[in-house]
Amino acid sequence: MTKSLNLGDQFIDFTAETTAGTINFHEWLGESWGILFSHPSDYTPVCTTELARVNQLLPEFQKRNIKPIALSCDSVESHHGWIKDILSYGKLSSFDYPIIGDDKRELAVQLNMLDKDEIGKDGIPLTCRAVFIVDSNKKLRLSILYPASTGRNFDEILRVIDSLQMTDQCKVATPVDWKQGGDCMVLPTIKEAQVPALFPKGITKVEVPSGKEYIRITPQPN
Repeated sequence: MTKSLNLGDQFIDFTAETTAGTINFHEWLGESWGILFSHPSDYTPVCTTELARVNQLLPEFQKRNIKPIALSCDSVESHHGWIKDILSYGKLSSFDYPIIGDDKRELAVQLNMLDKDEIGKDGIPLTCRAVFIVDSNKKLRLSILYPASTGRNFDEILRVIDSLQMTDQCKVATPVDWKQGGDCMVLPTIKEAQVPALFPKGITKVEVPSGKEYIRITPQPN
């Protein structure tokens, strides 16, 4: 098993069979960001809802230059059969992103995605609901591990992507519960002399008992 990936690490490159043919992950990403999300098994209820939802959200991912790709510990042949159920459940006319076949669990092991509390019919652990966001430089920017019993919130995943992409360009961080268009926090590393040029919309300082002026709020720069 490989060591766990840390944020900022180069994400592994791999070649895999998918419902869209053989892919090389880095080559497939190209200049795009990517979201790789795993599933315990085909023909399971929560996974079906998630895969349908991602297909419905493809225009939102495309606006953000994101390519989604799923993984399940079943064969590509099984995935093709399952897609018919996903199309029916989601009332979809087409299924437009790849699902990786990982029936030997090679990628699941390599990415530390196995859930020891979820055992399949063959007695082998299933994959948890992992989410990896990889940027256009092939660096890992976010990872979340959900248990098999809990479906993901893809609106939250889009919110995180918006924060990552915006804060890459602007010298701000996003506060609790931030959403697109909301106020941002000026980074503590920004000196007062830099503020007028960097934040022409102005900033608001929040007074706190310590007297330290570290909470500085500005309208979303972009």
